[in-house]
Amino acid sequence: MKVLVLNGPNLNRLGTREPDVYGSTTYADLVELCEAEGRELGMEVEVRQTNHEGEMVEWLHAAADTSTPVVLNGAAWTHYSIAVRDACSQLTAPLVEVHISNIHQREEFRHHSVISAVANGVIAGLGVEGYQLALRWLALKK
Repeated sequence: MKVLVLNGPNLNRLGTREPDVYGSTTYADLVELCEAEGRELGMEVEVRQTNHEGEMVEWLHAAADTSTPVVLNGAAWTHYSIAVRDACSQLTAPLVEVHISNIHQREEFRHHSVISAVANGVIAGLGVEGYQLALRWLALKK
């Protein structure tokens, strides 16, 4: 089973961006964590990151067309991008929304996700381990 792990804006800055909020794990560490978890679960995991909304939408369209499950950290787009939300609504395989920090303990504008309503599940506040949990759940859905 192939799974896409898609990350939105600024996640390439993990390890240097607000370590008190996001921890010291680098983006390279996150990629290795997800790929290793995938190998353990017998899944092919491809991890991508973009700071360009249109590119994320294209990736989601491709996942919809191929019935590929998605783990999505939409980052800032989570809170306002109707384009990303609409692309997510077209997915034909499960979608798990993941956030490293607990968005409900942060600034008011982060408390609402436009993506959650079209996701199968949401994991927030468990650090990068949330990605592992999302992959484990998807493995159960095979």
